[in-house]
Amino acid sequence: MPKIHAATVADHRSQQRAALLEAAREVLEEGDASQVTFAEVARRTGLARNSVYKYFPDRHHLLTAVVREAAPRWTGRIHAALAAAGDSPEERVAAYVTAQLEMVRDGEHRLARAVADEQDAAALRAGADTAHRALLDPLVDALRDLGDDDPLLTARFLQGFVNAATTALESGSDYDTVTDRAVRLTVAALKGLTPA
Repeated sequence: MPKIHAATVADHRSQQRAALLEAAREVLEEGDASQVTFAEVARRTGLARNSVYKYFPDRHHLLTAVVREAAPRWTGRIHAALAAAGDSPEERVAAYVTAQLEMVRDGEHRLARAVADEQDAAALRAGADTAHRALLDPLVDALRDLGDDDPLLTARFLQGFVNAATTALESGSDYDTVTDRAVRLTVAALKGLTPA
């Protein structure tokens, strides 16, 4: 029986699985999803390649687990930013935009980008849809508070400002300049939603 470094076998397996996910996440953040192989994650964790199969039946399941593990961290950052923003819907929308662009600045978006470019992207996107919707939920709530009669549709439009700002940041534009403009444009767009 292999030596375990935890109180129980279940704890050991949980730790090993977490280490494999962390290794796969590191590879994805380096920007090349094709490098996420069982051999590479095994090398980074010090496990034998065939040991990875005890935790994930194939590469697809490993990548899907990485996305699912990351999603609560992303949504947690968004919710924390909005909770700190105050009661004004405009302030909450500004915090929503800023929090997402901070994640881009901090490298979290590299994970999503690497997975989106991966050949397994279609299947992974299905698993990520819940996370994406969860990211929109706080924005939808703020828009509802403004009296928007279709807050989900509006949230998707406003997310377009974030997506364009993300592209600008990935192209090397200045973070402060891009974030300031994206926030101002998004908040200004809210004026069109104010009930007459």
